[in-house]
Amino acid sequence: MADIRRVTDDFSVAPQLLPEEMATASALGFKLIVNNRPDGEAPGQPTGAQMAKAAEAAGMSYVHIPVSGMAAPAQIEAMHTAVSGAAGPVLAFCRSGTRSVTIWAMGEATLGRRPKTEIVELAGEAGYDLSPLLR
Repeated sequence: MADIRRVTDDFSVAPQLLPEEMATASALGFKLIVNNRPDGEAPGQPTGAQMAKAAEAAGMSYVHIPVSGMAAPAQIEAMHTAVSGAAGPVLAFCRSGTRSVTIWAMGEATLGRRPKTEIVELAGEAGYDLSPLLR
């Protein structure tokens, strides 16, 4: 299983997940998988359709919010909506996990759900340095 990093009780991130890992993710209690990688970003990467099929077969919901470079406001809002509307814990992934935690953090900060200092602290505890958000 990929290196899953807990950010909050209801939100975790990981590097690239594989279809065959969806049953394990479900067994760990995740209810929603969020894929932040565009299809074809890297050779051999599973497609969004493959990931959706595997997540759904494992009893989880799936959302594909592909992001290249800096996330646009619509992508940040889509991530926030997906996470806040999930029926339970969310596991988001991208190439390394950094993009997923950053999009989540931007939504939390932009929509005023958490103070920036708390967001940076939570991400830091998960191994992601988001201190530039404080600037």
